[in-house]
Amino acid sequence: MFGKRYAASMINRSAENDQDRRRFLKAAGMTGLGVVGAGALGGLATGTAAAAPARPSARAAAASAEVSDGAVLNFALNLEYLEAEFYLHAVTGKGLADSMTTGTGTRGGVTGGRAVRFKTKAAKQYAQEIAGDEKAHVQFLRSALGSAAVSRPAIDLQSSFTAAAQAAGLVKPGHSFDAFACEENFLLAAFLFEDVGVTAYKGAAPLISNKTYLEAAAGILAVEAYHAGNIRSALYQHTDGILGLGLLGRDLREASVKLSNARDSLDGPTDDDQGVIDSHGNANIVPTDANGIAYSRSPGQVLNIVYLTNKAATSGGFFPKGVNGEVNTSAAN
Repeated sequence: MFGKRYAASMINRSAENDQDRRRFLKAAGMTGLGVVGAGALGGLATGTAAAAPARPSARAAAASAEVSDGAVLNFALNLEYLEAEFYLHAVTGKGLADSMTTGTGTRGGVTGGRAVRFKTKAAKQYAQEIAGDEKAHVQFLRSALGSAAVSRPAIDLQSSFTAAAQAAGLVKPGHSFDAFACEENFLLAAFLFEDVGVTAYKGAAPLISNKTYLEAAAGILAVEAYHAGNIRSALYQHTDGILGLGLLGRDLREASVKLSNARDSLDGPTDDDQGVIDSHGNANIVPTDANGIAYSRSPGQVLNIVYLTNKAATSGGFFPKGVNGEVNTSAAN
């Protein structure tokens, strides 16, 4: 249980504007922070020296949105919903339980997705482990956010993959890409998500002020990095996979480069994204800069990719009706 002073301090650090602060106070009264009590809330409301809202930093003001920790965590929750639904459908044929999809905002359904007929034991076990992790991430973020957690938005696991594959040149115009048709297709679809997850958490880290939340986000980042390395390694090892009807080429290594280029075309002018091989055909399992550091994406850039657009938008691609929460607009590139 948190003491009143600590809880009040945490709420202040977790909310960068009055609207978010009120939301977090409401959530605190309904979750593990209920111990705050009327006295602490009164202090916050009257603006006493001990509990007065902190003035937004210059960096936050420059960002114009003054995004709170809660808004950042809800942004992450949207992405975790997407990954959890993808992996759970692949390994079990069904997604999250309804009880794990409720919250603020409009709850949507999931289009597409079914169990993959894996041909190798290793790939199936990879998928099972990752599915469990992504489900746990959803559970954790929903618990951390309490009543402020957003509901699962509408998710498209069907036409969105086809659009991405066509944009990358993996399928011919008029052909579809079924991410669940075979092991190889599944690995390419997983690659599309995993690198984005790593860069999303790294890019969001500077926006989180609460050290407890920051540590948790760093822990999820580490797990996503493990996942990405796992999927990238699996793709590298599948040198002659049969990719299914309509796919151009048979080498998953080259296919990863095409998907990487497609992501790069969406998230801005910089050329950061990397496939599982370099320009010389050598293994490139860990995509880094010249200093060996993983690169970042802003929330807007992440939404460029999952919305499948290089323009400012509030919906599209894997989220046909947009994501829930205050961070919901892709960047104008």
